[in-house]
Amino acid sequence: MPKTVENTPVPGTPEPGTPEPGTRYDRQIRLPGFGEAGQRRLAAARVLVVGAGGLGSPAAMYLAAAGVGTLDLVDFDRVDESNLHRQLLYGTPDIGRQKIDAAAARLRAINPHIRVVAHDEPFSADNARALVANADVVIDGTDNFSTRYLVNDACVMAKTPNVYGSVAQFDGQIAVFAAPGGPCYRCLHPEPPPAGLIDNCAEGGVLGVLPGVIGTLQATEAIKLIAGIGEPLVGRLLLYDALKMRTRQIVLPRDPACPVCGDAPSIQTLVEYDRACAPVSAIVGSTQIDLSPSELGAWRDARVPHMLVDVREPSEHSVTSIDGAVLIPSGVLDENLSLLPKDRPVVVHCQSGGRSSRAVARLRAIGYDARNLAGGIRAWKLAEAEKSTLK
Repeated sequence: MPKTVENTPVPGTPEPGTPEPGTRYDRQIRLPGFGEAGQRRLAAARVLVVGAGGLGSPAAMYLAAAGVGTLDLVDFDRVDESNLHRQLLYGTPDIGRQKIDAAAARLRAINPHIRVVAHDEPFSADNARALVANADVVIDGTDNFSTRYLVNDACVMAKTPNVYGSVAQFDGQIAVFAAPGGPCYRCLHPEPPPAGLIDNCAEGGVLGVLPGVIGTLQATEAIKLIAGIGEPLVGRLLLYDALKMRTRQIVLPRDPACPVCGDAPSIQTLVEYDRACAPVSAIVGSTQIDLSPSELGAWRDARVPHMLVDVREPSEHSVTSIDGAVLIPSGVLDENLSLLPKDRPVVVHCQSGGRSSRAVARLRAIGYDARNLAGGIRAWKLAEAEKSTLK
């Protein structure tokens, strides 16, 4: 069951809007243009951090240290050993612990004079409006497209600035979306890409310090927005290349035709891009590109005509495969198009979804009704194992 836990600041802590007395923020208050007025704005502010992972860790830590009055954290995952090289909110003793509990304890240790509200639940269409409505700024620390679009849409609808960040391998991005007069994430990417087309950190890897750089920049932008200083990244997308130690900016104006923040928005309700529960009748004959393992299983159970193609290498196929899949490695797919039918869907899979998404894009471009098995054989085997456990 979802739970929300709020700490009680140490006795004697001033009410929100009044900086904690003493020397904690002395070096910050001395800054020209910031001063006590800026510190009061931070103390009165409420920031929502969606995702307490690689980006959320440094962002939340620096916002807590800076004296943001209330931090809302949303996460439902547990600490895994693979998190520790980049998620510095956690240590080895936290492995297996709920992230939200470990994160809240760490942030309260950093600054016991702030409020930390821990939401142990997914960020979803059910709670997004309420969470965003309470916030002055949102930090997008998500690692998947479904939640990223949900964060964006909720922020646009609530008119709450969204400090976006993303990382992959050695590269990072950051921008401020949904600010007055500025663009939103959909002005950059109107619709989510096919599942598996872009590797996540588990598949493509990530340099451990990279989320620290981008997450810290997100905290910087949030502080600027709250304190009313500097020039936030509104209408600009900052690209960071860690290997070459280079940054560049792309001008990103608001798109008047944007489906969410445009002049005549077509999206006015919150939608989660998760079609795992779609019925077979809603998929067969539709233009949907991705099939979840449960959808493919439903097709097979209902004997929906289709051809299943494995685009991995023979060495991978020999280790594990899906019954009935025809092996055509992606490197020789174009040479074997005569093997593929045009009178029924072709469902393509690989190991985790990346190669198959690219193959599907090629096939659809030349007229095939091609579909991608989202998550690849990994997701299929996991789904099969879960079904066996429930029997």
